[in-house]
Amino acid sequence: MMAKLYTYRFELFLGTLLFNLFGILIFNDHFFTNYLFPIGLLLNIIAGINLISNRKTKILLGILFLISACTSGYTMFSPENINVEIIRFIFYFLFYVVITYEIIKQIWFSTKINKDLIIGVISGYISLGLVGFFIFMSVDILEPNSFSSPLFTEFTTNVQKSDSLLYYSYITLMTIGYGEIVPVTTAAQKSAILLGLMGQFYLVIVTAVVVGKYLQNNKKIDELN
Repeated sequence: MMAKLYTYRFELFLGTLLFNLFGILIFNDHFFTNYLFPIGLLLNIIAGINLISNRKTKILLGILFLISACTSGYTMFSPENINVEIIRFIFYFLFYVVITYEIIKQIWFSTKINKDLIIGVISGYISLGLVGFFIFMSVDILEPNSFSSPLFTEFTTNVQKSDSLLYYSYITLMTIGYGEIVPVTTAAQKSAILLGLMGQFYLVIVTAVVVGKYLQNNKKIDELN
């Protein structure tokens, strides 16, 4: 059973990731946020732990997840308790950094060009956007109002601001840059540059690796023929 789940590790992780990001387009905002998103987040964590190849890392993340879940539940933010929110935030930040690294490592050492590799490449890129989101959130927590936007008012909640910074992370990663959210502190500006560079490096290096493996496979096939 576990071996079969690992075989479909990229599909499971990408599916839960897409559900969490875009499920709100299908379901009612309140219903999705309060009921479906916590379940989707839990499934994404399980799928991410299943994706890890190193047994020790898998066990460590599993233990950290259980600690986080026991102390703060499954949702990502809790405005009622700042200490709980910090515990939860650190876990999810660490989780997506480890998962992004793990995906890139598996792509790098993969010997076959198939649908699993392509899905892995897509999953890694989306995970990189989540890493950028947590970097931006960290900057804004340590130095409040690091990002300026007409979207942010005195009535903006933590959840609403996190949604906006998630949006800003992907807009920056994809180098679209509509300009409604602006990094105004040095740390925020540097973090935006960092995410932009990571996105470009990912596309260039990972694409080169995949193309290189594809050419190598074709060369081996030609030699056999």
